[in-house]
Amino acid sequence: MGKGGKSHQEGEENMAAWLVDLNTLKIQPFKLPPLGPHDVRVRMKAVGICGSDVHFLKTLRLADFVVKEPMVIGHECAGIIEEIGSEVKNLVPGDRVALEPGIGCWRCDLCKEGRYNICPDMKFFATPPVHGSLARQVVHPADLCFKLPDNLSLEEGAMCEPLSVAVHACRRANIGPETNVLVMGAGPIGLVTLLAARAFGAPRIVIVDVDDYRLSVANNLGADGVVKVSTNMQDIPEEVERICEVMGAVGVHVTFDCAGFNKTMSTALSATRAGGKVCLVGLGHNEMTVPLTPAAARIDCREVDIIGIFRYKNTWPLCIELLRSGKIDVKPLITHRFGFSQKEVEEAFETSARGGDAIKVMFNL
Repeated sequence: MGKGGKSHQEGEENMAAWLVDLNTLKIQPFKLPPLGPHDVRVRMKAVGICGSDVHFLKTLRLADFVVKEPMVIGHECAGIIEEIGSEVKNLVPGDRVALEPGIGCWRCDLCKEGRYNICPDMKFFATPPVHGSLARQVVHPADLCFKLPDNLSLEEGAMCEPLSVAVHACRRANIGPETNVLVMGAGPIGLVTLLAARAFGAPRIVIVDVDDYRLSVANNLGADGVVKVSTNMQDIPEEVERICEVMGAVGVHVTFDCAGFNKTMSTALSATRAGGKVCLVGLGHNEMTVPLTPAAARIDCREVDIIGIFRYKNTWPLCIELLRSGKIDVKPLITHRFGFSQKEVEEAFETSARGGDAIKVMFNL
């Protein structure tokens, strides 16, 4: 048995939200794995719903990841340490922590290079067949649990996960004080990308979406300009013109496509200035058909780089510091809160899937 608290078996039965079938979530018992010497047992207190969770619920798959048997959902999370393994030195029971949800193998070349986010044997919360964290308790490696400062809430701790996507994107695209940024999509990831780009020093940020409400949220979060667009491919030339007008004479150095559709990527390639970058963050389509010629060789010698991101690496300490210092405030993004009952779990996922005025839906356990 580890140090601190009762062993799980002596306490109450651990319950979790299981994805058991298409559009079906059930709160059922969840047997925890044994506590290893370098593990901690965490009582979950805040778990956010991600678009990928909704996608798994609606389709039982996301890209190449297919749910073939019941799986505990959820991966944006924070909680309180209840028990620590015999070799854990940096945490004690009672510590409030944010959990990084992906465990690399630490044996492959990519892990050894520090690029553990693209480890082929990554075990990631709620990515089949690995169980997630929408549960009363989970067991997780201690070195992937990051202590929260006193001025941060557990909800803010859970928001380190979506913020990590944005921080990783800003690092990959080398955002700084000389980088004008265009963000395609004002959903949760687009909005945290706006906040991260500002924290990285971007002087001008324009955000694009089809929805007036989300654009108003972007305005309130400090976007320098917003552009409402359609879903019609034929509107791209006119919309690119409007984007460039709103951005100003210097133009768009980096575009983050946080939606990942044919139209958003095509718009990004056309709106980004020669020598700029387009970073694909969102994956709305498994496959996209986009005109690459505008990026590579059009008459004005484009040389637009296209870069992708997958999850994140080594981002939690920076995310926590950005939140602690007040450089980023994610609290306005949390629009809906639910408890952990069967009825509330169903309502929360329906709310998140519906969109509308729901940005980040959070469970308080």
